[in-house]
Amino acid sequence: ASTALRAFEDELGAQPPLGFFDPLGLVADGNEAKLNRLRYVEIKHGRIAMLAFLGNIITRAGVHLGGAIDLSGREFSDVPNGFAALYGPDAIPREGLLQIVLFIGWLELFVMRDVAGTGEFPGDFRNMPLGIDFGWDTFSEEQKFQKRAIELNQGRAAMMGILGLAVHDKLGGSLPIVGDL
Repeated sequence: ASTALRAFEDELGAQPPLGFFDPLGLVADGNEAKLNRLRYVEIKHGRIAMLAFLGNIITRAGVHLGGAIDLSGREFSDVPNGFAALYGPDAIPREGLLQIVLFIGWLELFVMRDVAGTGEFPGDFRNMPLGIDFGWDTFSEEQKFQKRAIELNQGRAAMMGILGLAVHDKLGGSLPIVGDL
Protein backbone atom coordinates (compact mmCIF):
# COMPACT_ATOMS: atom_id res chain seq x y z
CA ALA A 1 0.00 0.00 0.00
CA SER A 2 2.82 2.44 0.79
CA THR A 3 4.28 1.90 -2.70
CA ALA A 4 0.90 2.70 -4.26
CA LEU A 5 0.63 5.87 -2.16
CA ARG A 6 4.13 6.95 -3.19
CA ALA A 7 2.83 7.00 -6.76
CA PHE A 8 0.85 10.13 -5.78
CA GLU A 9 3.57 11.94 -3.79
CA ASP A 10 4.14 14.46 -6.59
CA GLU A 11 0.47 14.88 -7.51
CA LEU A 12 -1.27 18.23 -7.43
CA GLY A 13 -2.41 18.86 -3.87
CA ALA A 14 0.40 16.91 -2.22
CA GLN A 15 1.85 19.97 -0.52
CA PRO A 16 3.73 20.72 2.69
CA PRO A 17 3.33 20.13 5.54
CA LEU A 18 1.22 16.98 4.98
CA GLY A 19 2.36 15.86 1.56
CA PHE A 20 -0.06 13.39 0.03
CA PHE A 21 -2.83 13.04 2.63
CA ASP A 22 -5.26 10.12 2.38
CA PRO A 23 -6.25 9.24 5.97
CA LEU A 24 -9.16 7.03 4.87
CA GLY A 25 -7.08 5.09 2.36
CA LEU A 26 -9.43 5.89 -0.52
CA VAL A 27 -6.65 5.53 -3.10
CA ALA A 28 -4.39 3.17 -1.17
CA ASP A 29 -4.59 0.77 -4.11
CA GLY A 30 -2.89 3.33 -6.40
CA ASN A 31 -5.92 3.62 -8.70
CA GLU A 32 -5.27 6.80 -10.71
CA ALA A 33 -8.79 6.90 -12.19
CA LYS A 34 -10.24 6.93 -8.67
CA LEU A 35 -7.83 9.70 -7.64
CA ASN A 36 -8.82 11.78 -10.70
CA ARG A 37 -12.52 11.36 -9.87
CA LEU A 38 -11.95 12.39 -6.23
CA ARG A 39 -9.85 15.36 -7.37
CA TYR A 40 -12.61 16.41 -9.81
CA VAL A 41 -15.15 16.31 -6.97
CA GLU A 42 -12.79 18.17 -4.60
CA ILE A 43 -12.24 20.96 -7.14
CA LYS A 44 -15.96 21.27 -7.83
CA HIS A 45 -16.84 21.38 -4.12
CA GLY A 46 -14.05 23.90 -3.56
CA ARG A 47 -15.45 26.18 -6.27
CA ILE A 48 -18.93 25.95 -4.78
CA ALA A 49 -17.56 26.63 -1.29
CA MET A 50 -15.66 29.71 -2.54
CA LEU A 51 -18.90 31.11 -3.96
CA ALA A 52 -20.84 30.21 -0.80
CA PHE A 53 -18.28 31.77 1.52
CA LEU A 54 -18.03 34.96 -0.52
CA GLY A 55 -21.83 35.19 -0.82
CA ASN A 56 -22.20 34.73 2.93
CA ILE A 57 -19.68 37.46 3.74
CA ILE A 58 -21.07 39.90 1.15
CA THR A 59 -24.70 39.57 2.27
CA ARG A 60 -23.69 39.90 5.92
CA ALA A 61 -21.91 43.12 4.95
CA GLY A 62 -25.28 44.44 3.76
CA VAL A 63 -24.78 44.10 0.01
CA HIS A 64 -27.92 42.67 -1.63
CA LEU A 65 -29.47 42.55 -5.07
CA GLY A 66 -31.78 45.44 -5.75
CA GLY A 67 -35.48 44.98 -6.33
CA ALA A 68 -38.12 42.58 -5.11
CA ILE A 69 -37.61 38.86 -4.46
CA ASP A 70 -41.30 38.05 -4.99
CA LEU A 71 -44.47 39.53 -6.46
CA SER A 72 -45.61 40.86 -3.09
CA GLY A 73 -42.78 43.42 -3.26
CA ARG A 74 -40.54 41.99 -0.53
CA GLU A 75 -36.99 43.25 -1.09
CA PHE A 76 -33.90 41.02 -1.33
CA SER A 77 -32.50 42.96 1.62
CA ASP A 78 -35.45 41.76 3.75
CA VAL A 79 -34.26 38.14 3.49
CA PRO A 80 -32.17 37.21 6.55
CA ASN A 81 -28.62 35.86 6.36
CA GLY A 82 -27.40 32.30 6.87
CA PHE A 83 -29.76 29.41 7.57
CA ALA A 84 -32.56 31.86 8.30
CA ALA A 85 -32.67 32.56 4.54
CA LEU A 86 -33.73 28.92 4.03
CA TYR A 87 -35.90 28.28 7.09
CA GLY A 88 -38.28 30.43 9.07
CA PRO A 89 -40.90 33.10 8.53
CA ASP A 90 -38.70 35.46 6.47
CA ALA A 91 -37.03 32.77 4.37
CA ILE A 92 -36.75 32.81 0.60
CA PRO A 93 -40.13 31.73 -0.85
CA ARG A 94 -40.37 28.03 -1.76
CA GLU A 95 -40.74 28.91 -5.44
CA GLY A 96 -37.52 30.94 -5.23
CA LEU A 97 -35.65 27.99 -3.74
CA LEU A 98 -37.02 25.78 -6.51
CA GLN A 99 -35.71 28.26 -9.10
CA ILE A 100 -32.28 28.21 -7.45
CA VAL A 101 -32.19 24.40 -7.43
CA LEU A 102 -33.30 24.19 -11.07
CA PHE A 103 -30.69 26.78 -12.12
CA ILE A 104 -27.93 24.86 -10.32
CA GLY A 105 -29.14 21.65 -11.97
CA TRP A 106 -29.04 23.33 -15.37
CA LEU A 107 -25.49 24.56 -14.72
CA GLU A 108 -24.47 21.08 -13.58
CA LEU A 109 -25.92 19.35 -16.64
CA PHE A 110 -25.08 21.80 -19.42
CA VAL A 111 -22.34 24.25 -18.40
CA MET A 112 -20.04 23.16 -15.57
CA ARG A 113 -19.17 19.74 -16.87
CA ASP A 114 -16.08 17.98 -18.07
CA VAL A 115 -16.71 16.72 -21.59
CA ALA A 116 -14.81 13.45 -21.92
CA GLY A 117 -11.58 13.77 -23.84
CA THR A 118 -11.49 17.58 -24.04
CA GLY A 119 -10.10 18.62 -20.64
CA GLU A 120 -6.40 18.72 -19.79
CA PHE A 121 -7.04 17.74 -16.18
CA PRO A 122 -9.91 16.90 -13.80
CA GLY A 123 -12.09 19.98 -13.35
CA ASP A 124 -11.07 21.61 -16.65
CA PHE A 125 -14.34 23.21 -17.77
CA ARG A 126 -13.00 25.31 -20.64
CA ASN A 127 -15.24 23.29 -22.93
CA MET A 128 -18.21 25.43 -21.90
CA PRO A 129 -20.60 26.59 -24.63
CA LEU A 130 -19.06 30.07 -24.45
CA GLY A 131 -15.53 28.72 -24.95
CA ILE A 132 -13.95 31.09 -22.41
CA ASP A 133 -10.44 30.20 -21.28
CA PHE A 134 -9.15 33.53 -19.81
CA GLY A 135 -5.66 33.10 -21.32
CA TRP A 136 -4.99 29.65 -19.85
CA ASP A 137 -3.21 28.55 -23.01
CA THR A 138 -0.63 31.36 -22.62
CA PHE A 139 0.74 29.96 -19.32
CA SER A 140 3.73 27.65 -19.05
CA GLU A 141 3.21 24.15 -17.62
CA GLU A 142 4.80 25.29 -14.34
CA GLN A 143 2.42 28.29 -14.12
CA LYS A 144 -0.58 26.07 -14.87
CA PHE A 145 0.43 23.64 -12.12
CA GLN A 146 0.92 26.52 -9.67
CA LYS A 147 -2.45 28.08 -10.50
CA ARG A 148 -4.22 24.74 -10.15
CA ALA A 149 -2.52 24.20 -6.77
CA ILE A 150 -3.60 27.68 -5.64
CA GLU A 151 -7.20 27.00 -6.68
CA LEU A 152 -7.15 23.66 -4.87
CA ASN A 153 -5.81 25.22 -1.66
CA GLN A 154 -8.26 28.12 -1.81
CA GLY A 155 -11.09 25.65 -2.34
CA ARG A 156 -9.97 23.64 0.67
CA ALA A 157 -9.81 26.80 2.78
CA ALA A 158 -13.25 27.89 1.55
CA MET A 159 -14.75 24.51 2.45
CA MET A 160 -13.45 24.94 5.99
CA GLY A 161 -14.55 28.58 6.01
CA ILE A 162 -18.15 27.97 4.98
CA LEU A 163 -18.33 25.04 7.42
CA GLY A 164 -17.13 27.37 10.19
CA LEU A 165 -19.66 30.05 9.24
CA ALA A 166 -22.46 27.47 9.17
CA VAL A 167 -21.52 26.13 12.62
CA HIS A 168 -21.31 29.63 14.07
CA ASP A 169 -24.60 30.54 12.42
CA LYS A 170 -26.31 27.69 14.28
CA LEU A 171 -24.48 28.45 17.53
CA GLY A 172 -25.14 32.19 17.38
CA GLY A 173 -22.89 34.86 18.78
CA SER A 174 -20.54 37.27 17.08
CA LEU A 175 -17.40 36.91 14.96
CA PRO A 176 -14.81 39.51 13.94
CA ILE A 177 -15.54 41.03 10.50
CA VAL A 178 -18.72 38.92 10.12
CA GLY A 179 -20.50 40.42 13.15
CA ASP A 180 -23.59 38.98 14.83
CA LEU A 181 -24.76 35.59 13.62
